[in-house]
Amino acid sequence: MALPTRPTRIAPALGGTTTPHASAFMLAVLLLGQFMCIVDVLVTNVAMPSIAASLHASGASLQLVVGGYTIAYAMLLITGARLGDRYGRRRTYLAGVLIFTTASLACALAPDSQALIGFRLVQGAGAAILVPQVFSIIQLNFTGPARARALSAYAAVLSAGAVTGLVLGGVVVTADLFGTGWRPVFALNVPIGIVLAAAVPRLVPPDAPVGRTKKLDLVGLGAAACAVLLIVLPLVLGPGEGWPAWGFGCIAAGAVLAAGFVLIERRVAARGGDPLLNLAVLRAPALPSGLVTLAATQIGYGGLLFAYTLHLQAALGESALRAGLSYLPFAAVFGLAGYNWRRLPAAARRVLVPVGLTVGILAYLALAAGLHAGITALTWTGLAAVGLGLGLSVSPLLTQSLTHVPTARAADASGLLTTTVQLGQLLGVAAIGSVYLSRAGSSSALGSGSGAGSGSGHRAASAAAASAAAMSGTALWLAALSAAGLLAAAVMVRAAQGRRP
Repeated sequence: MALPTRPTRIAPALGGTTTPHASAFMLAVLLLGQFMCIVDVLVTNVAMPSIAASLHASGASLQLVVGGYTIAYAMLLITGARLGDRYGRRRTYLAGVLIFTTASLACALAPDSQALIGFRLVQGAGAAILVPQVFSIIQLNFTGPARARALSAYAAVLSAGAVTGLVLGGVVVTADLFGTGWRPVFALNVPIGIVLAAAVPRLVPPDAPVGRTKKLDLVGLGAAACAVLLIVLPLVLGPGEGWPAWGFGCIAAGAVLAAGFVLIERRVAARGGDPLLNLAVLRAPALPSGLVTLAATQIGYGGLLFAYTLHLQAALGESALRAGLSYLPFAAVFGLAGYNWRRLPAAARRVLVPVGLTVGILAYLALAAGLHAGITALTWTGLAAVGLGLGLSVSPLLTQSLTHVPTARAADASGLLTTTVQLGQLLGVAAIGSVYLSRAGSSSALGSGSGAGSGSGHRAASAAAASAAAMSGTALWLAALSAAGLLAAAVMVRAAQGRRP
């Protein structure tokens, strides 16, 4: 059944008037903005000790410096997608770049932790305005093999951004450029943002004008933002607070409000209005099962980065820089596989998502077996194989889940996909991180690897062994999560291969 459509700003396809060379530059501009926003999710984690010393920040303030960006980012992604649909995607992307860049400069100059928290919230809002436009512009301006290549590059950026954040934060903070400590972590965004602001009007095509536009769904906007806030806030702050009762209450309230948001959007659509999220997009075959599969991959991805980084730094005593560099094989294989999967025969591409998830299951099992012996060849192989599994599954997953989504629903699909990525990674940190920490025993055990003397050395060895066992058990849970994603992927593949409506 065809989905209902409505007038929307749709840029002309690239095939007629735009050369492949120009489209490559346009894609580079879009993905650079995406990359900049992903890096800032993790780059601040490495700078926390320096920020605490410089601004005399409390533990709660440091949590909000890290989490404030993520809270605003996740809370406004659906709204950002709809703003692009209403006001033009190029214009909205440029506005997001300017807000993000200005907020980054303000973060670099922040005089105290309270100001830094406020600027991080604004920075997250800028990212939420910017990021959904990337997906929408790719979907509307690229078709066929060109779209598959663009989405593959998009997935490669997802893999590289997080690891780059870990490595870059370690490099910049360790370098202590001109005695500025952590401030260049944010200042580096400023020249990138200036380049993007100059390039967007020249390289990204404008949206085609339309006639009358409908009112923004402010009631739906408020319900969606509050629902996501109530869910995300405990996921960000809960682990550091020991999962207090208020966190579970917030999550329950957020789930109820999310159900209310669905009812609000259905009522707005039934009246012929312009809902913030048109739920008709979920009638597109392959999209619902694709979202479930994507959530499974992103929960595992976010959980692995959090738990394994904690294992390397807190238990094994690795520096932030060395911990980040440990992910390079993972990121390299993820990116290469994610970009080159189109070279496989067509018959293989159709089943690549289940194959990638199967590889991921075997890789997590290899990690579980190898971690008991320390960082061995089996551990490195397992980590690289996890990257291979994600690279083989995430890029074709994005392509296949969008197969039957009409261009008029681009903003809705973009908002759902980007929000699923962000919430999935947050849930991975909260859920998988809790599994790891509960198995490791206690945070004090993880932090006992420093000091001198034979007693201290014995405690460090015990902490490392406990963490390795905990990480091994966590890898088994990640394998089970990939198995659940495999079931959803089988449904998605079958739906994607059906007749286009």
